Amino acid sequence: MNDQHRGRLTRDGIRIHEAGDFAGMHRAGQVAAKILDEIGPHVVPGVTTGELDAIIEAKVNAAGAKSATIGYKGYQHASCISLNHVVCHGIPGDKKLKDGDILNIDVTVIVDGWFGDTSRMYAAGNLPRKAERLIEVTHDALMLGIEAVKPGNTFGDIGHAIQTFVEAHRMSVVRDFCGHGLGRVFHSPPNVLHYGRPGTGPVLEEGMFFTIEPMVNIGRPETKVLADDWTAVTRDKSLSAQFEHSVGVTATGCEIFTLSPAGLFHPTRS
Repeated sequence: MNDQHRGRLTRDGIRIHEAGDFAGMHRAGQVAAKILDEIGPHVVPGVTTGELDAIIEAKVNAAGAKSATIGYKGYQHASCISLNHVVCHGIPGDKKLKDGDILNIDVTVIVDGWFGDTSRMYAAGNLPRKAERLIEVTHDALMLGIEAVKPGNTFGDIGHAIQTFVEAHRMSVVRDFCGHGLGRVFHSPPNVLHYGRPGTGPVLEEGMFFTIEPMVNIGRPETKVLADDWTAVTRDKSLSAQFEHSVGVTATGCEIFTLSPAGLFHPTRS
């Protein structure tokens, strides 16, 4: 049987992976997470997002991995770097970081056929308090969503945990983008919404692999995609933040494949 098609599919088209597949996802996730650990010291005022991407590409190659994004639907970079009011899919280029900028860096690598996908927030120079609060809420919302991952719960439970926490802090959850299944493919069912009602959507089963990656705006949730067909921004130009982990459902909860080896996932907490 082709490795890509091991395991069974649920009626919702979600692949149920085998116990041995967790190790492959862990290896890929750790390569991606280590790269994000190592890029942190380079995020300083004056550096361009293109320079950061070049460093990331070199680290992907040095790890013996392959970038999942270079060549994906015509994309030509090893990362997405989303700055300030960019929600996601920001294209690295010649824009220089300024003191107080916040940015999400998203990296996906392929290791032995498995996809490791993760993103986290960074700050260039001094972090303004409102941006720090946005980052804190977004990070904690992701972790609350992950706490809802266990067999018998639903994807609606994950979305509800994230949405209620974010909205209690008078911020908004982006509706236009969501998490996704992955494994030996980059994107597959299910769509993992970051909002929802408890008890709705497919039921979680051991062996499901997917990302949870909430995007949170200080202002309204609406987004628009720019003319480059990639960059998504907040319509009201408000700040946006995102954190992303790849997880696998276990018998009792979940394994986070993309934990930071150095404990650096959150930029202001050790």
